[in-house]
Amino acid sequence: MAVLVLVRSPLPRLRTLLQRCWGKLERGLWPGVFGDQSPPWGPALAMQGPALVPQGINDAEAPSLFESVVWMAAPKQRRTIEVNRCRRRNPSKLIEIKRNIDVCPECGNLKQKHVLCGYCYAKVKEETRLIRMEIYKKEGGPLNAPTVETVVLYEGEKPTEKDEGKQIIERARKRPSWFVRN
Repeated sequence: MAVLVLVRSPLPRLRTLLQRCWGKLERGLWPGVFGDQSPPWGPALAMQGPALVPQGINDAEAPSLFESVVWMAAPKQRRTIEVNRCRRRNPSKLIEIKRNIDVCPECGNLKQKHVLCGYCYAKVKEETRLIRMEIYKKEGGPLNAPTVETVVLYEGEKPTEKDEGKQIIERARKRPSWFVRN
């Protein structure tokens, strides 16, 4: 239900402004509807709400104000630049300075303490790939894996008594310092 409320301002400047705006609206939107006559009403404010519903209607039929309005979350005030910067530059969100940096004893590059050096890891990865290729050649495929443990022997190394009954892979190069023999 919509109610038409006439607005009449006691201030002459505001009244003049409203009259001017209404005149532009009449000339722009309503020239063909009313012809040369002005419409029989003036500027108005239309509202829908339970306070404006006549008393004759039951309260059960009239929608409440909370039911007739779509509620959305909206900030009451704009966040200032200072508040935004403080939120973005909070110490908990900044990158922390690492104090556990050490020099790798193998290659001399910087690395975190108790973490494998990235450059050395590439070497370990490549050596592991080559060992896997040797195992693949010896077994003839991935489904022919033996049920025994595999031992890798490098140039100049000989199998020990513990290595009896195990699969032995021989590499034709010197054992790397980072590849410890078990």
